[in-house]
Amino acid sequence: MSVLSPPAPTSFQTATALFTTGADTPREFLERALERLAETEPRLRAFAALDLPRARMAADAATARWRAGHPRSPVDGMPVGLKDVIDVAGLPTGAGSPALEGFRPWHDSAAAHALRLAGAAIVGKTTTTELALTYPPDTRNPHDPARTPGGSSSGSAAAVGAGILPAALGTQAIGSVLRPASFCGTYGFKPTFGALNRGGTRDFHSQSCLGVLAASLADVWATAGAIATRAGGDPGHRALRTGEFPAPAAPRAVALLETEGWPAVTTEAGAALDQFLSRTGVRVLTRHNHPALAALETLLAGALDRARQIINHESRWLVDALADRDPHGLSPTLLDRVDRIRSLTDDDYAALLDWRTSLRAAYEQVLRDADVAVTLSAPGPAPVGLSTTGDAALTVPASLLAVPALSLPVFTVDGLPLGLQLLGTPHRDPHLVAIASWAEEVTRPNA
Repeated sequence: MSVLSPPAPTSFQTATALFTTGADTPREFLERALERLAETEPRLRAFAALDLPRARMAADAATARWRAGHPRSPVDGMPVGLKDVIDVAGLPTGAGSPALEGFRPWHDSAAAHALRLAGAAIVGKTTTTELALTYPPDTRNPHDPARTPGGSSSGSAAAVGAGILPAALGTQAIGSVLRPASFCGTYGFKPTFGALNRGGTRDFHSQSCLGVLAASLADVWATAGAIATRAGGDPGHRALRTGEFPAPAAPRAVALLETEGWPAVTTEAGAALDQFLSRTGVRVLTRHNHPALAALETLLAGALDRARQIINHESRWLVDALADRDPHGLSPTLLDRVDRIRSLTDDDYAALLDWRTSLRAAYEQVLRDADVAVTLSAPGPAPVGLSTTGDAALTVPASLLAVPALSLPVFTVDGLPLGLQLLGTPHRDPHLVAIASWAEEVTRPNA
């Protein structure tokens, strides 16, 4: 049993019905969250910085608006945390690195600004791996403090999984939203690439995106919608299509992705996925019965290493600049990466981008016959130890393909959470959420 004894993550969208009657208020909701924070943070270590006075002011203002019947948005008064690579005015952005100690932005990132406009109460910054790249923080898994929470959005997943926050922001370039969501028992959403504005975010890579970790699908959708409608998408990219929460919708077929991480899937985890697929009642495409899917999986061989090479090349200027300024501010792990970063040529990088483009074309062929791809969010529950954030092989395809993806906390293996991963069609994020709602219904005991 976990010494943290996490409750089920607390949904803000469920509570809003009580706000309209006065049976609950955003300020009371926040105070319960802060009580939980005070109880767990000494062991959980999910936060890099806190701003409780401003959070309370925002919750009080939201309470007045809900009482008057004029909330700004579905997230008006919602306590949120932002990964410590996302700028929040007045709070340090350390990005998990001593090299950035003392950096304090004077204005909000696009996401923080949008959430404030929507009335959300920003509680603070959540921990991340070093520069969202390598060395893990000292953050614990809320279900078992001996295990990793995943990364690099470590603190966001831990804070939601521990029942402190109903939602928190992360970023993902390889698996940094979906994997920690799986390990900590939260929902994780990575939208179509570019669909949520990353302005003022230190995660700048060509396949990075802003993401949401939350207590429910409704909280995911409300949080993402608040950002998209007020800050749009990345420059040159269409913003997330928002609106009412999508009704459940069954896909015409699902494509089972068995990529390079598949041999590491535990027997129990594989059985959980098999049971889900057998209950769906829809056609399941596999590498054995669908040539286009087999071709995609062949192209995805070595995907994790290639994705890391892309990220390394795009990070070279930052790592070089920080190493030149103060090599003692970087971990040995990151310093070791410097030589490998310098060894990749521009021609190598161009070839990797061409390969990534070919992946996306191959995935389009699969989508001719399936509405969604299905796999696990990790090979099994969170591994023991804090020196690694776990295996990212199963989550990297979603980043390389630039598609919307969700991790749903519907499986339990050895008493620990494990996520079902769904990959959708670019720019059809609402359709993916509708399929996710259907998948939740399939996994309910009385389904």
